[in-house]
Amino acid sequence: MSALEKALNHSKNVGIDECEIVVVKKKIITVRITDSQIVEIKQNFDENFGVRLIHKNKIVSIQTTDQQNIEKKIDNALQTSSKLKPRGFWGGLPYKLKPKQLEGVFDEKLEKISGVIVIDIAQNMINSANDNKITTITGSLNIVSEHYEIANSNGLNLKDKATYISGIINAESEYGITPVSGIGHASGRTLSNFSAEQIGEDAKIMSIKSINPQKIDSDKYSIIFEPYSMGELLAFVVASNFNFKTFVEKKSCFSNKFEEKIAVDKFNLIDDPHVAEGVGTKSFDDEGIETKKSNLIENGVFKNTFSNLFDSYKEGKQSTGNASRIDSLMGRSSEPIPVSTPHNLKVNPGDISQEEMIKNTKHGLLIGRLWYTYAVNPIKGDFSCTARSGIQIIKNGQIINSGKSVRIIHSLPALLKNISEIGNDQKNVIQWASLPSITPSIKVENITINSI
Repeated sequence: MSALEKALNHSKNVGIDECEIVVVKKKIITVRITDSQIVEIKQNFDENFGVRLIHKNKIVSIQTTDQQNIEKKIDNALQTSSKLKPRGFWGGLPYKLKPKQLEGVFDEKLEKISGVIVIDIAQNMINSANDNKITTITGSLNIVSEHYEIANSNGLNLKDKATYISGIINAESEYGITPVSGIGHASGRTLSNFSAEQIGEDAKIMSIKSINPQKIDSDKYSIIFEPYSMGELLAFVVASNFNFKTFVEKKSCFSNKFEEKIAVDKFNLIDDPHVAEGVGTKSFDDEGIETKKSNLIENGVFKNTFSNLFDSYKEGKQSTGNASRIDSLMGRSSEPIPVSTPHNLKVNPGDISQEEMIKNTKHGLLIGRLWYTYAVNPIKGDFSCTARSGIQIIKNGQIINSGKSVRIIHSLPALLKNISEIGNDQKNVIQWASLPSITPSIKVENITINSI
C-alpha cells in the first residue's frame, strides 16, 4: 500500500473529517561553475510527503520522508489539534477534477538526460562567456524532473509530471578601472528551447559593455528595465499587491483601487498558468483546483486578485486556483500548507524593439540587473533596489557609456502610471527562490536615481 493510500485510509478509520496528502518525487541535477570551470555535478533523488488534516474545523499538518510511519505521524498530529483554534469559515477540500493536458511542460529528454549531456550544456555556457576581457565565470545549471500526486478524502486524485531547466552565468571582468560583471540567464521546461550558448553570450556582452563605468549623477531619468531586471520588480515588488489576502487586509497599495485605473492603457499584467515553457505552468494548482488565466491588470485597470482555499473561505469567496507549495529551486514541494502565488506573472509584449526604445530616449539609463529589491512601505507601494552592473547611460538616443552603481527608491503606483514603452523582447525570468515571470523590456519615465 502506498503512503498516499495509507494516509487516506488511516485518517478515515480514526474519524478525521478531511485528509489531504501530496507526494513529490524529484530528480535534481545541479552543476556548479566556479573560476571558469565546472567544479561540481551532483544528482539527488527525493521523495517527500505532506499531509493536511482538517478535523472539527481545526487544521494540522505533517511533512515527512518516512512513509512507513505515516499513520503514527497522523495520530500524533491529531492529538495536537485539541490545542488549536477552530476555523469556522473552512469550506472543505475540493472534489474530483479532470485537468487539461498542457503542452510544453514535460520533456522526456530532460527526465532521462545523461551526465555527459549535462556537462556539455554547462561547458557550452562557459565557453560562450569566454573572452580575453572576462576574468572569471561563475554560475549554475539546474535540471529538475518531478512527479507530483495529490489526493484527498473527497475522492480527488491527481497526478502530474513536469520537467524544468534553468541556467545562469555571471561573467566578471577586471579589465578596466573597476571590477564589473554581467549576467546571462534562461529557463524553461524543454531541452530543445533552451540555449546554453545564449546564456554565456548575454553574460559576456553585459560584462564587456560595463567596463570603465562612469559616475551617474543623481537626477530623474527615463529607465529601460531589461527583462531580467523587470522580472525582479515583478517578483519582489508587484506580485504581492495582487494577493487576495494582502488586498483584503488593506496591505496592498491598490487595496482601494479595485476596478480603477492603476497603470497606463497599454499595460496588461496576467497570471497565465497555461503558457508553454512557463516555469509556473500547470493545469491544476497545489490543492487540486483547476488553474485559469487571469487578467490582474487589464488595459491599465485593476481587475483581479489571486488566492488559495483558506484565504478565500475566510472571506466567503472561492479559490482562484493559485495554491502553491513552492520549491526553493523550481517546481512543487511537499509543504503541507500551501500559500497563494501567481503561476506565471506575464506582461504582454509591445511592438517596439529595445533598440528603438533607446533611440527614443533623451536622458536615460538601460538597466539589465537589479539587486536588493524589496518593499520599503508596502501599503504605499514604496520600494528600493540597487543597480550595480549592466547599466548603460543613454543620451539623445544613443548609449554613450556604462554607468556605476545607483540606487532607486520609487513608488509602484507612480511606476505603473509612467510606463511609456513596452518592448517586443518577452523572456522567461526566474530569480533564485522566487516567482517565475514572463516579461519584455519596459521603459518608465521620471524615476529618481541616487548615485552610490
